[in-house]
Amino acid sequence: MTLRNFSFFTETAIKAAIKAGNEILDVYYNSDFGIELKPDNSPLTLADKRAHKVIVEYLSPTNIPILSEEGKMISFDERKNRELFWLVDPLDGTKEFIKRNNEFTVNIALIEGQTPIAGVVYVPVTKVLYWADGKGSFKAHVDNENELINDIEQLPISSERENFVIVGSKSHMNRETEEFISSIDTKGKAIEMVSKGSSLKLCMVAEGNADIYPRLGPTMEWDTAAGHAIVKFAGKHVYQFENKKPLIYNKENLFNPWFVVE
Repeated sequence: MTLRNFSFFTETAIKAAIKAGNEILDVYYNSDFGIELKPDNSPLTLADKRAHKVIVEYLSPTNIPILSEEGKMISFDERKNRELFWLVDPLDGTKEFIKRNNEFTVNIALIEGQTPIAGVVYVPVTKVLYWADGKGSFKAHVDNENELINDIEQLPISSERENFVIVGSKSHMNRETEEFISSIDTKGKAIEMVSKGSSLKLCMVAEGNADIYPRLGPTMEWDTAAGHAIVKFAGKHVYQFENKKPLIYNKENLFNPWFVVE
């Protein structure tokens, strides 16, 4: 399948994500990471900056505003009435990138009101591409040289598993998460814990390779929006832990509340 088979917005986001992934890999394999610390003490690398730059170049012609983790922060007064905007994390999993464990992604979501209506998650090292829009959620592999997208599968992909799989991050396990896990009805299945970086955790649930992803800890809107779209159009849910209402975006405070994906 060539990129011409996609809607304009999805095609644009896919192209941007793949090109950003190429920039990231160029740094990953060939350059000093140029690590800096942002005001919140989170790391920033040359790859984050280069990915942001190329994504903005690709998305700007759509004339839809862009809110990116590595872009200029936009006040709530300026963005609160936006009906449509791009929400971008140019390199989700910067810590995973620095550790060289390959579990980092490019995340691009299109938000209408407070809801993701399209999303792209690209894994540069493995060249695995996830995307979602009104046509559904899909997974494929990218052939950069010929601009082809191969081995397309619609999500979820059915799989028979003996265990009940909970995906999360070992570094974010806390008492609240442990208590939540102990309350889950696994229908008699043994619990299997799987650790993954970046938005791959949401994609695992969308695929059907994990049953649930509880995140009872801090995340930002750009961390989850693209993966949320992949989950949503695969027929699954991302909801707030406290009230089970859908996770929403373009809030005054860009921090997400605790949430669960299943």
